[in-house]
Amino acid sequence: MTGIDWEDPYCAEGNNCFRIGTDDLGNAYIAVTGQEDAPLTDTTEALRALIRDIKAGKADHLL
Repeated sequence: MTGIDWEDPYCAEGNNCFRIGTDDLGNAYIAVTGQEDAPLTDTTEALRALIRDIKAGKADHLL
């Protein structure tokens, strides 16, 4: 796996923490903190779209 530059963990209540990372090849990664060896992987643009959609409320029905 390519070297991943992980951000600091984002944590909700309790131990619900995840990390976002990127690499030099344009890939983005999301992993549960402590399980960075098994991340969800897609393009950086796909991660941007996901974040924009969440901020726009498109995932509110999941809450």
